[in-house]
Amino acid sequence: MYIPRTDTITSVQDKIAEKLGPQRYKVWFKNATQFTMAEGCLKVSTPNAFICGWIERHYSETISEAVREVTGADCQLSFVVDPKLLNALKKRQLDSQAEFIAKNPERMARQYRRQGLPPPRKLKGRFEDFVVGPANELAVSVVRKIADRASEAYSPVFVHGGCGVGKTHLLNALGNELTKNHPQCQWAYLTGDEFTNAFVLALRSNKIEGFRQRYRNLDALIIDDVHFLANKKATQEEFLHTFNAIDAQGKHIVLASDSHPKLIGPFSEKLINRFVAGMVVRIDMPDLRMRSDILRLRAKQVTSKPIPAEVIQYIAEHLQANVRELEGALLKLVMFSTISHQPITLSLARRALADHLERTQRALGLDEIDQTVATYFGLTPADLHTSRKTRTIALARGIAMHLARKHTEMSFPEIGRFMGNKNHSTVILANRKIEKLLKDDAIVSRQTPAGISEERLRDIVQRVEEQLGRYARGGSIEGGKVQGIHVPPTSTVANTKPDVSNIAVG
Repeated sequence: MYIPRTDTITSVQDKIAEKLGPQRYKVWFKNATQFTMAEGCLKVSTPNAFICGWIERHYSETISEAVREVTGADCQLSFVVDPKLLNALKKRQLDSQAEFIAKNPERMARQYRRQGLPPPRKLKGRFEDFVVGPANELAVSVVRKIADRASEAYSPVFVHGGCGVGKTHLLNALGNELTKNHPQCQWAYLTGDEFTNAFVLALRSNKIEGFRQRYRNLDALIIDDVHFLANKKATQEEFLHTFNAIDAQGKHIVLASDSHPKLIGPFSEKLINRFVAGMVVRIDMPDLRMRSDILRLRAKQVTSKPIPAEVIQYIAEHLQANVRELEGALLKLVMFSTISHQPITLSLARRALADHLERTQRALGLDEIDQTVATYFGLTPADLHTSRKTRTIALARGIAMHLARKHTEMSFPEIGRFMGNKNHSTVILANRKIEKLLKDDAIVSRQTPAGISEERLRDIVQRVEEQLGRYARGGSIEGGKVQGIHVPPTSTVANTKPDVSNIAVG
């Protein structure tokens, strides 16, 4: 078993806490991460996909700077999900994560004042590092045309797919390519929550006109995690005007989300209509050949050790979730080889990854269900993991527990631990309640940007299951199992633009 270099890792953690401040470090890193270092690589293990994605998006640069200051050298970062860390998370910490996201505009205001709108960033993804295959070739082709400033480029472009399939990498690559080949192009890349933060700050500081000038005159607006705008009525209204202004000038809008536009949940119908009026394209889970190609490419980046083809094949066959899991397994294998002073062989890979593969497979279904339900209701997984019991959160949490029980092999206690260390009796009661409501074909209500919405629970569950089915290797979910039936493609191209002549730009 590998014992990390404790002094170095402790120093890195202290440096991160110093840079972020004790409160933010406590919310996102204490008990929620585990660092492992080897061969110039730092593996950041997290309890679930949501925390993994949040830390990777918001704190990658901080972590890299901390390692550089402690060790005097740059490092390769790898973010992976390790479900065993769930037991260390406390309910109070999970509540704090949801509270942090809800109050993020106030917490980030000082940073935005210093850095301007949007905050400057170094985007990591490049087209050269993006493995193209059947799962993503249409999405890459469409985005490439925008990067090349081609006259036939579509707009808007809406890319959707599960966690870790390469959406953020593709959007990063677009921004980097525009800077490299078209330096005169004015573009901005930001996430849905960052757009919200910038809008709220502009309102509070009476700089709304500056905000509008900044975003409405861009050549390309790139927004990742656009589903974070769900349930934010005022922000959606502002984004609608921004969208209309850019679109009317014939400029480009590229969006990414975990779900198809019509499955995001409480989202403005006007915005959804505009999204589907352009190109909507899905990125699927990589197939075996793509996974092998990804592993070969990443292997060249993280180690000089030769990795036999049979080892690449073994990992690719046993990990079918997403790119992050592939990278995490590869990095663990390299580290195991380094500390054991053994060459990388198939036998070593089986020993080193046995526990990793078992845990990864167990966590996959819950992470997908967790994220999909949260996205549909315009929430975050952090909201589902809290102890809050508002009407919308309680309903979403109950549906997530019901689907977890229906579509995974997890026990009630295991589901409870995953959903924020809930007692197993809470999961049992939630399942009984949802099952009764489904049996009675009940109407349920929840809060949306337009007010209280009433829907049949059966319809909500069916839509969420349809989305989960798309993540399950292109099949759909029926009767509690994944069925290998054909799913009609969601990529659509409209020949006409939406009529915006009667919509005033605020």
